[in-house]
Amino acid sequence: MKKRRIIAVFIAFVLTIAVTAMWSAATVEREGDADAIVLDDSGSEAGATQPKKGGNKVVKVITAPFKAFGRLFGGGNKENKIERMTEKDAEKFDSVGVTKINDARNQNEKQLSTSGNARDHFESGREFLLEGRYNEAISELSLAASLDPKLTEAHNLLGVAYGKKGFGEHAKESFERAVKLQEDADSLNNLGFSLYQNGNYRAAVDRLKRAAKLAPTDERILNNLGLAYCRLGKIDEAYKAFARATGPLTGNLNTAKMLERFGRDDDAIRYYEAARTIDPMNTFALRRLADLYQRLGRAVEADSTRAALALAQNNSGAVTGGK
Repeated sequence: MKKRRIIAVFIAFVLTIAVTAMWSAATVEREGDADAIVLDDSGSEAGATQPKKGGNKVVKVITAPFKAFGRLFGGGNKENKIERMTEKDAEKFDSVGVTKINDARNQNEKQLSTSGNARDHFESGREFLLEGRYNEAISELSLAASLDPKLTEAHNLLGVAYGKKGFGEHAKESFERAVKLQEDADSLNNLGFSLYQNGNYRAAVDRLKRAAKLAPTDERILNNLGLAYCRLGKIDEAYKAFARATGPLTGNLNTAKMLERFGRDDDAIRYYEAARTIDPMNTFALRRLADLYQRLGRAVEADSTRAALALAQNNSGAVTGGK
């Protein structure tokens, strides 16, 4: 009996740890700018422009909880860990010719080659960035930028790498160097988003508007511009940017989501209703409207919206069932 009780307690403990690991893994996947994540939930691109990362997303989702579970017990391949870097380490990369990653936890420090030209080191840094090896990426991209100070892409990706490590000021400085060399859409977007993250919304709008002129249909740039306008309280301008990025329906939904984040429920309702006019069966808009009407004490409208939501869900189920 005692043995059975011990086994039961152990199983409960393991399940608890597993659930915690799964939650932690999900949390890690959601790291990033909170406003950009809100747009990402609606399928809208926002944030810094960076190299496309490949890989099987389904496999990553399945394996993430098990990786997190292993990390809780100190497992996993330590050689593939993303190394921790301090501000002091980051400052070292501002000097010319840094070729070594210093990390007290890493007993097998990797000597990065100083041979090759700036383009070689840029390509190497880009690959490290894609692999999530940000320390090595910073080292290689710093070396590329030192060998060819006019290599705009090196400064731009160096800013991306710094941003991934959480060094916002270093990222902004690198983006500024890139823009000073060449005002291309990607560099302007990254500088604008960096300024936005630092709370400098007016300067962010200026850079993002310039980026949008160079790439008038770029969804990421336009959504970043919409976010910056939202933070300035220029909601109509924000909607125009969101709508240019993804169309009127998603534009209204994204504007309404941001207004909800700011606690402006009445204004959020206006944009959700505009989305509802475009798509009367949009379940997301109907669900948010029902909640907002209820929160504001507008019971009749809440009940009416819930009825419309039930009808939309039933119609959706009928269509799905017929396939």
